[in-house]
Amino acid sequence: MTKLTHLDEAGNAAMVDISAKDDTVREANAEGRITMSAEALAAIREGAVKKGDVLATARIAGIMAAKKTSELIPLCHPLALSKVAVDFEFEDEGIRVTAIARLTGQTGVEMEAMTAASVALLTIYDMAKALDKRMVISGVRLLSKSGGKSGDWRAG
Repeated sequence: MTKLTHLDEAGNAAMVDISAKDDTVREANAEGRITMSAEALAAIREGAVKKGDVLATARIAGIMAAKKTSELIPLCHPLALSKVAVDFEFEDEGIRVTAIARLTGQTGVEMEAMTAASVALLTIYDMAKALDKRMVISGVRLLSKSGGKSGDWRAG
């Protein structure tokens, strides 16, 4: 088994020291889905949800969440993100959320992209739950990452 990077020699939790790593442009793309009733989907599409513009609010929530990932996920480094984007695609039974995080730095942004997608999905749920409490969030995953020592990776 390889050495676990978030444990020190005594087995205690430790933040990885990235000071010797080179700055490179790093980007990660993530996605997730929320399925819902036709009524809830139509209300979101038509801007008829009483709480307000669901997708605009979810976009802001996702961007804000990416910026706070180090406060949510233990041992994540606080990062100076240069870009976070959250987008939506209507599907037959729900909405697909995609998120991109980018920076020039010493560590990757996979957690930031997945956090952005997750919180955007949770925000959609929160804003539309009066219309459909049975909504299901699923499939949050990393689609791709680029940059850094390990190079590029793409989900199959």
